[in-house]
Amino acid sequence: METEKITQEVEEKPRKQPKFFTKVQAFLLIFLSFAVTSGAGYALGHFYFWNDIDMKRVNEQLAYYQEEVRKDPANLENRIILGYTHYLKGQNEEAIKQFDYVIDQDKNYYDAYYNMGLVFLDEERYNEALLMFDKTVNIAPKDFKGHVQMGITYRNLGMFEEAMEALEVANQLNPANSDIIYQIGLVAEDQGEIKIAMDIFKDALQYDPLFEEAATALERVTEKDTEGE
Repeated sequence: METEKITQEVEEKPRKQPKFFTKVQAFLLIFLSFAVTSGAGYALGHFYFWNDIDMKRVNEQLAYYQEEVRKDPANLENRIILGYTHYLKGQNEEAIKQFDYVIDQDKNYYDAYYNMGLVFLDEERYNEALLMFDKTVNIAPKDFKGHVQMGITYRNLGMFEEAMEALEVANQLNPANSDIIYQIGLVAEDQGEIKIAMDIFKDALQYDPLFEEAATALERVTEKDTEGE
């Protein structure tokens, strides 16, 4: 299985000492964020809470694509959607099986690596997730989503300098994306740069005032800043 090969390939990267934000760097990131005033936000940082109606649709989608894959096992796109639907239901093992199959058939199938990375990230298998997202940025270096997910993974590994580098690339590829700005704010917060994190979360909310995670993060860091005074 491809996942067994992946596990064998994963090597621990030496962790650099955290590189703390400078004001110049923060202003540069905010400037890049404002460089484009309109940008479609891809749901990278948002979390969705399924209600009964939504889950009914997910279950219907699962049944539909299970039948489609049964009828046409060679259709890789259907397998990707089936795997992602399993992921939405929390059935990660089943999701991995579908993505594995696709990768076995096509070693350069971007969506298979990307979605496999999401599963590994969900399971906190960060080194394996990093390997998957590294594949995505090699296959499609101008697709910002892979760079964002690499940044998220690096942050979870405590590799803040690498996280910033990945998120800077994503921000240049897709400026004014509230999800990317939010992730940059999380890196700042994890490094203890509370005031800078506050400014960045405010920036994210300017682009998406309904971004609940950014609003929660802003409230959290504002409380930390008040306690530190």
